[in-house]
Amino acid sequence: MRADYGELARRISGLTAGERDMIALMATLACEIHHADARFDWTGFYRVVAPGLLKIGPYQGGHGCLTIPFGRGVCGAAARTGQTQIVPDVDAFPGHIACSASTRSELVIPVFNGAGALLGVLDIDSDQPDAFDEGDARALDEILAQAFRDVSA
Repeated sequence: MRADYGELARRISGLTAGERDMIALMATLACEIHHADARFDWTGFYRVVAPGLLKIGPYQGGHGCLTIPFGRGVCGAAARTGQTQIVPDVDAFPGHIACSASTRSELVIPVFNGAGALLGVLDIDSDQPDAFDEGDARALDEILAQAFRDVSA
């Protein structure tokens, strides 16, 4: 089952209307996104907690890494550059952090508020190689932009 991003966006909008608490939003989005697509084995957020440092936030799936410096891994690359990372083969990504041995591909999207401040990243792992494409990235980026636009950094 692949995500119906239009339906997912409507459901998330209905669930989160008026919510401005970052953790509440991350928890709700992690759950809804994770259960929307069978490709998604681990879905969660890493929050910016200090300059150059991400810390685990709400997620669905097995355990995640607790902290990730901006200089390490796919999540760090997304936070450092402010650009979405689509990784078809995590073993080919220099400096990949293996929180789970079953992960084969990864999609990481920076999360910004409406003022352009980086709040964290959305990390989605799959046990399938080459599981993500630009369509996934665009649709999820739009959902994140809508949900987090009124959140303070």
